[in-house]
Amino acid sequence: MARLDKDEFNEMIFSRINKLISDYDLIKEGELIAVALSGGKDSVLTLHALKAYQEFLDFDLVAISVDEGIEGYRKHGVDCAIQNARDLNVKLIQKSFLDEEGFCLDDIYSKFKSACIPCGVFRRNILNKTAYGLGASKIATGHNLDDEIQSFLMSFARGDTIKFSKFGPELDVIHPKLIPRIKPLWNTPEKDVGMWAVLNNISIHLDECPYSHLSLRSKIKEFLNISEDKYPGIKLNVMKSFNEILNFENEINTNLEECSICGEPTSSSICKACELKDLISKDCESHITNEY
Repeated sequence: MARLDKDEFNEMIFSRINKLISDYDLIKEGELIAVALSGGKDSVLTLHALKAYQEFLDFDLVAISVDEGIEGYRKHGVDCAIQNARDLNVKLIQKSFLDEEGFCLDDIYSKFKSACIPCGVFRRNILNKTAYGLGASKIATGHNLDDEIQSFLMSFARGDTIKFSKFGPELDVIHPKLIPRIKPLWNTPEKDVGMWAVLNNISIHLDECPYSHLSLRSKIKEFLNISEDKYPGIKLNVMKSFNEILNFENEINTNLEECSICGEPTSSSICKACELKDLISKDCESHITNEY
């Protein structure tokens, strides 16, 4: 087997990312882009790729990390986020569930069917509020091709067609206080991201989240990887079908209101974060009542 040339591989992966940014006009001159930086391979590559893209376009970068509060897991990711931001001279804003919401994920996960439910809701909420406060034009996430396929199949399996509007390399502005997302790794396979990190000896957080095995995503991910091994190309076929759906005219209503409690954008009168906080609060009150 021929040895993989690091320079050639880097050229391939960065050219693909650059082409996606250019083809979809993901970044415009003068914008402030906030990178959601977990310290994992995908978000770290996103930060490196956008830093490199500043050679072609004049825009500003900032990174945001969110510590969910997972004992024995999250600290290494935050450390990797700090190191990569420092190496690239990108300002890093550090946030946490504990500081922003008053609790860690470890404190509340057992109240839900899957820890991914509150984790996703509060992490997105904190990222959006932080990016909005910074005046960012967009939030760049590390969603890769595998992630996008998994999300598509999860929504498809649940019959949640409203979520289809959230797919694609860029989400439109649908509310002034909701910062749109861009996905520079949208057509980059997860295996390529891992190879890039290893070839370039990049400091990344490789540990699997201790709660991830409970999620539907992990089961779909395993199914897709096994299917890809048996039938090479199946992931790309799913992606092609997915793109055809995206090309249909989207008639889904994406008009948003503002949460009556916190004022954040939401599709209902109360946002999901406030809804979950109310549930957590009532559960705590119930425990107190039972104890006395």
